[in-house]
Amino acid sequence: MSDAELQQGPLHAVHTELGATFAPFGGWEMPVSYAGVVAEHTAVRETVGVFDVSHLGKASVVGPGAAAFVNACLTNDLDKIGPGQAQYTLCATEAGGVTDDLIAYYVSADEVFLVPNAANTAAVVAALAAQAPDGITVTDLHRDYGVLAVQGPKSPEILAALGLPSDMDYMAFVDAAFEGQPVRVCRTGYTGEHGYELLPSWEGAEPVFRALLAAVKAAGGEVAGLGARDTLRTEAGYPLHGHELSTDISPLEARCGWAIGWRKPAFWGREALTAQKAAGPARTMWGIRALDRGVLRQGQSVLREGVALGETTSGTFSPTLKVGIALALLDASAGVAAGDEVTVDVRGRALRCEVVAPPFVPVHTR
Repeated sequence: MSDAELQQGPLHAVHTELGATFAPFGGWEMPVSYAGVVAEHTAVRETVGVFDVSHLGKASVVGPGAAAFVNACLTNDLDKIGPGQAQYTLCATEAGGVTDDLIAYYVSADEVFLVPNAANTAAVVAALAAQAPDGITVTDLHRDYGVLAVQGPKSPEILAALGLPSDMDYMAFVDAAFEGQPVRVCRTGYTGEHGYELLPSWEGAEPVFRALLAAVKAAGGEVAGLGARDTLRTEAGYPLHGHELSTDISPLEARCGWAIGWRKPAFWGREALTAQKAAGPARTMWGIRALDRGVLRQGQSVLREGVALGETTSGTFSPTLKVGIALALLDASAGVAAGDEVTVDVRGRALRCEVVAPPFVPVHTR
């Protein structure tokens, strides 16, 4: 995709004003960093950061029995939550792969709001629309809402400064207002820190973002971009679709079996995933932590005593740990365990590493 074909979010001009560097991601031109990835990452871990992730998809499923319909399609069990709660779930293929991972907001028995990944929104909407019974409407709302993430220990203070609600349980949401405009506030995030995601209207995103940015700066935090978002989620051991999850990588391989409602009578991919659960997945996602100096990246071979175990699916430098880290899919039959020493082929050099059960750092979401 050429730069001319990349989509831009509602705050692109603001990011340019803030001096952001940009890069393509999921078909969108995204701000990668402002003050630098390490500074932005550290702000989220120690104080607070604000991200514009309006590229994320949005969709609604509305009509009599909409929640029951979604529950029969996506993997997690919506019956475990109710109005005002959200849930991490997966849109699986019948073969047991993953079309996308997403957040489902349970608005009512007759309305579910979905936030998929940017590049997969159309596929998720199409899959649901193809199965929707008469009376249930699936609508792509990609450009109807912005998404702003406030993440870090001081995030409740930031919301309080804007008069927005912050005292809610993890994965709960409240429909509130800022300066008379509706904003959905949810206790979710992708960094491993206490945080929130705000959904204003697409057109109303700028005043909310500017107010958040002012409060974040006053609290000693930073505006953060895609670079810090990736280092933070990797430290937290969170999968990214296209890396640790895909149509060729199952939820069980990615350690996401907890997001499957195994007792439900129906969901897409149930037969294949149930069989895989019984047999055990062929691969398992592990963390890899460098013992020597070196840069870990996606697509590098992981070996133990010269025998290939698998390859890395994501890799980065950890600003918190000050070492290279990666996520990797390793052969389950090899009997890999946390603490095992392995080597990673980094451009022909065998980099000494150890196997780690993710996350790499403590997670403080709750």
